[in-house]
Amino acid sequence: MEQKAISAVAGILSEWNPLGPGARNYSDLDGYRREAIEILFELQIRPSRRHAQRIVMEVINQAFHLALTADDCGPVTVRILAILDGKQ
Repeated sequence: MEQKAISAVAGILSEWNPLGPGARNYSDLDGYRREAIEILFELQIRPSRRHAQRIVMEVINQAFHLALTADDCGPVTVRILAILDGKQ
């Protein structure tokens, strides 16, 4: 997995910050890097773009016990896909 893509996706997730102020409660958050790796990995093994929002939602919800919907993850998913398409 390309480090540039991991860093870019982690940056998008950090900017979005789905944990909000609660992010400071995670001493091992590492700027959402682990979640970026998991999202990119899942997008590689399930490359259909129609599953992308669901993948982002599942990874973030499982990692942090959140209840985000696929729609909550829509805008960030578009940005992640743009990274993968080389448009960002």
